[in-house]
Amino acid sequence: MKHVARKRFGQHFLTDGGIIDAIVDAIGPQAGQPMVEIGPGLAALTQPLVERLGHLTVVELDRDLAVRLREHPHLTVVESDVLKVDFTALAAQMQPSGDLPQRIRVVGNLPYNISTPILFHLLAHVDVIEDQHFMLQKEVIDRMVAKPCTSDYSRLSVMLQWRYDMANVLFVPPESFDPPPRVDSAVVRMLPLAKPPEVDVKKLETLVQVAFSQRRKILRNTLGKWLDEKGFAGRFDLQRRAEEVPVAEFVALAQSV
Repeated sequence: MKHVARKRFGQHFLTDGGIIDAIVDAIGPQAGQPMVEIGPGLAALTQPLVERLGHLTVVELDRDLAVRLREHPHLTVVESDVLKVDFTALAAQMQPSGDLPQRIRVVGNLPYNISTPILFHLLAHVDVIEDQHFMLQKEVIDRMVAKPCTSDYSRLSVMLQWRYDMANVLFVPPESFDPPPRVDSAVVRMLPLAKPPEVDVKKLETLVQVAFSQRRKILRNTLGKWLDEKGFAGRFDLQRRAEEVPVAEFVALAQSV
């Protein structure tokens, strides 16, 4: 029976064989590697991945799809909202007994309607993650990898770039899906930094959110007030807009507040 894509789950199923091969090649799965796929859907990526890996863990919210996926002998199916999955605990469950802990690889065609919350959810579990490859709306990836002083540079850019090295590795047109989304898509590679700066993530998140709350205003009118409330007495150029401040400066400011 044909599965009908469900709007409430943001389902768009990848059907282009050439694109599927290109994504799998970009991921480069190796036999035995612990990997989690988010939103496997109709298993377009799942099948070629499991053929190379030998075994794959998948997270699927759609009950009907989860039932189908459980029929595959080499899949472990976690039927859950991905935002409720404890990836740190899942990584521990996936370790071979007696072996040294391995970090997990995470891949997926993320539901575009909740892609940003998923990225932030995974950020909390980054210590157990080797790398991430995600298909996303192209404009979201443009913001993820954006440089300062560009229109795409945003809160998302700062909050991910302080912790990951990221690159747009593949363009995916709408006709590669069924049903076709109304936007262009792309695949991003996210590599956690080996030695990230030590920073209070909640403080950085709040600081960056305040800074970008009115991105057209200079920071004296937004972040300046917040810093005054915190009793900040250090030096920071507030005669700029948020989009002009490099990631390293936001991190340094969070460290000194």
